[in-house]
Amino acid sequence: MEVIKTPEAMQRRALELKRDGRVIGLVPTMGFLHEGHLSLMRLAREHCDVLVVSIFVNPTQFGPNEDLEAYPRDFERDETLCGQEGVDMVFYPGAENMYAGDASVWIDEHALSGVLCGTSRPGHFRGVCTVVAKLFNLVLPDLAVFGEKDAQQLRIIERLVRDLNFPVEIIRGPIVREPDGLAMSSRNKYLSESQRKNALCLWRSLRQVSELFEQGERETTVLRQAVVDSVESVSEAEIDYIEIVDDTSLAPVDEIKSAVLVALAVKMGDTRLIDNAGLRP
Repeated sequence: MEVIKTPEAMQRRALELKRDGRVIGLVPTMGFLHEGHLSLMRLAREHCDVLVVSIFVNPTQFGPNEDLEAYPRDFERDETLCGQEGVDMVFYPGAENMYAGDASVWIDEHALSGVLCGTSRPGHFRGVCTVVAKLFNLVLPDLAVFGEKDAQQLRIIERLVRDLNFPVEIIRGPIVREPDGLAMSSRNKYLSESQRKNALCLWRSLRQVSELFEQGERETTVLRQAVVDSVESVSEAEIDYIEIVDDTSLAPVDEIKSAVLVALAVKMGDTRLIDNAGLRP
């Protein structure tokens, strides 16, 4: 397994692979890998000849009061896990290599980025879109796999690919959960024992709203309030947002007549957790 640390070396190797007719798959990550990431690697491996995993804690998607410096990192462990999964290349650049000191070109998406996480994390998706575009230009993947847990991010990247004509197939990877239902996340390590237990209110609320939907409820005000009540039953939980939106446009929905996304962000202490579930009539 190769570990490549500079953008120039990554692009050079990718061009060599393309000239040889190899199919390149990319799984972008910020490291501190868990089973959710590994499932994306396995999914990508089914569709490519050469599997590249990027590990880069992207500073441009963190706000001034967010956890950039504290974000968990353990490259040696990540490297071992990638090797066990049969990854061919790990792209592990530093921020000083990925962004010029006077970088002044950014990619903004304006239809999907202003809701949900975009409301409480202004500028976040500008950083995401820019770094993903850079990764596509450096790794030159034929396909890339992104997880459904970051549902808004996934839809924005699909729009990025469509609107800027990137020749990349985006493959969606299902949410991977702990045995008790908590969605896997690198940030789960921040949770205390009591917070970890309380965090299950996210999964419980999504199960509850799915059950109400299966029983025939279609009014989103009723369904949303059920989620709110379930989360607020945990005193430590602080709601950032709970929304029911169109699965494609992320626009608010009053009555469910087509596929929707139930999306929520909840803070447990200083740790912000996200989760979602799809409802389809």
